[in-house]
Amino acid sequence: MSPQPQHILDPGFELTLRPMRYPEFYEMYRNAIKNTWTVEEVDFSLDVTDLKSKMTDADRHLIHRLVAFFATGDTIVANNLVLNLYQHINAPEARMYLSRQLFEEALHVQFYLTLLDTYIPDPNERNKAFAAIENIPSIQQKGAFCFKWIDSVQNLQRLETREQRRQFLLNLICFAACIEGLFFFAAFAYVYFLRSRGLLHGLASGTNWVFRDESGHMAFAFDVVRTVRAQEPDLFDEDMRAQIEQMLEEAIACETQFAEDVLSGGVAGLSVKDMRQYLEYCADQRLVQLDLPKKYGAKNPFDFMDLQDVQEVTNFFERRVSAYQVGVEGEVAFDMSF
Repeated sequence: MSPQPQHILDPGFELTLRPMRYPEFYEMYRNAIKNTWTVEEVDFSLDVTDLKSKMTDADRHLIHRLVAFFATGDTIVANNLVLNLYQHINAPEARMYLSRQLFEEALHVQFYLTLLDTYIPDPNERNKAFAAIENIPSIQQKGAFCFKWIDSVQNLQRLETREQRRQFLLNLICFAACIEGLFFFAAFAYVYFLRSRGLLHGLASGTNWVFRDESGHMAFAFDVVRTVRAQEPDLFDEDMRAQIEQMLEEAIACETQFAEDVLSGGVAGLSVKDMRQYLEYCADQRLVQLDLPKKYGAKNPFDFMDLQDVQEVTNFFERRVSAYQVGVEGEVAFDMSF
């Protein structure tokens, strides 16, 4: 058997779970198991009524664009996880967590598949939504941003050099901080804005669980980054910091363009300016999670995003068959530090 790796990004395929080198990743895996939910528990029946009779054309344009992005967003993340992250994060307990994350990404894909089938009954419109990454420019641009970072490490079979490790880290940081931490968080903001108006409670209920999953994914990725930083501090120089800031700036630009499209019909109570401020606020949160200084100094403009309804989360679990229920603790907060 090959010698145990000294660093978590050392090439190879470590198999030994005892003694456990990174017990925190094993605990993340166990906590994620406690968080199991199913798409069948989400009730979309009232959402259909809202879409038909309670929402404006501008509201419906917003939700159609949103579900079109959802249709491919988690699939892109899952592909990167399988093709790039799993083979290079060399600790069996970390790979256990990544296996669980892959299940959660598949669950999210199923959730959004069900969402599209429910919200967009016309087959032609539905097909357009599923092909959004090819025919809707604002979603196409977000896809191009994602694929740029996937492609940057696609041919790396082993992380042999300092530059290869840096490239891998930038991929991991991009997917945690920009795609999960900005693109998805902006999507959650639209969902909870609609819920604050009493709309689409089924979507919001399912989103509670998607959000909790995504928060765990970010926490894991940032812990991997901290582990690498402790083991190889020379990787985190001013060039790395500048690249991370540039990456976040590009992601904010992509998501702002998406906001201009989503809100093009004029959605009362939501503006592109506020959405950009929220993105800058989220970007500062991600920088802090990466142990870097804030860049934007933006405040959260959305009161409805400060703390989600913990009672609703509790009730969601209480609706389960008792034999299936698993325990979950803690609040769902959008400004929590992981």
